[in-house]
Amino acid sequence: MAGNSTRPGQPVTARALALLSAFDVAHPRLTLSEMAQRAGLPLATAHRLAAELAAWRALDRDDEGGYRIGLRLWEIGLLAPVSSRLRETALPFLQELYESSRENVHLAVRDGFDALYVEKLSGHRSVPIVSRIGTRLPLHPTGVGKALLAYADAALVRAYCERPLPRFTRYTIAERGRLLRELELTRERGHAQTNEEMSLGSCSVAVPVLQADGTPVAALGLVVHSSRADLPKLVPPLRAAATGIGRRLAETGGDAFRPVERQA
Repeated sequence: MAGNSTRPGQPVTARALALLSAFDVAHPRLTLSEMAQRAGLPLATAHRLAAELAAWRALDRDDEGGYRIGLRLWEIGLLAPVSSRLRETALPFLQELYESSRENVHLAVRDGFDALYVEKLSGHRSVPIVSRIGTRLPLHPTGVGKALLAYADAALVRAYCERPLPRFTRYTIAERGRLLRELELTRERGHAQTNEEMSLGSCSVAVPVLQADGTPVAALGLVVHSSRADLPKLVPPLRAAATGIGRRLAETGGDAFRPVERQA
């Protein structure tokens, strides 16, 4: 369930957020009863809050009575640093990567124990994959996730590996010791790899986008069909793009539209 169940006396703001949290990538349209159930709210409360949110354009109601996230939230969401700074800064580098590879190009950030996909470029030749912009996937079976986890602090790596590790295919690394060794190898070679660990038929390679202090701000990855995978060949252009994104973020203070100051 996407939303959290409410408790007696819970603030109105928390109830409204629970209602909005009922929506996710798998549930972009919900009826009022579905919203109430997923948010853990009484139907009458959900009805009142949905009307207020629709009046504010946080929700849109269609002719059949279903609800979707409204344009007002989309406008506000674009002000988040991950969109206004990172995504806009990285987009030209992602476009160059796609033009040279014609494969799936991913940009992701770590949010808790998940890889949150903030941009994706693909084409007709690209292998079909489960990720979409706004999708959350676990860190351990994905290339971008492994790259983010490998460069995270030791406490987070330990906490992640002590949790149950879901297995998505028979190739998923779901054993704590194996995953720790894989993360160490990732740091040694400077890039992460997966081999049909998230989806059968696809492989991936990813590198971190590092800040000046060596911490990852994001990860950049390519996903290719297993039958045409030549992952080592994809590493140099990925590294060049990640370095370019990191440098551009440093030069502009994260403002994608700020001109770079050139030395005389």
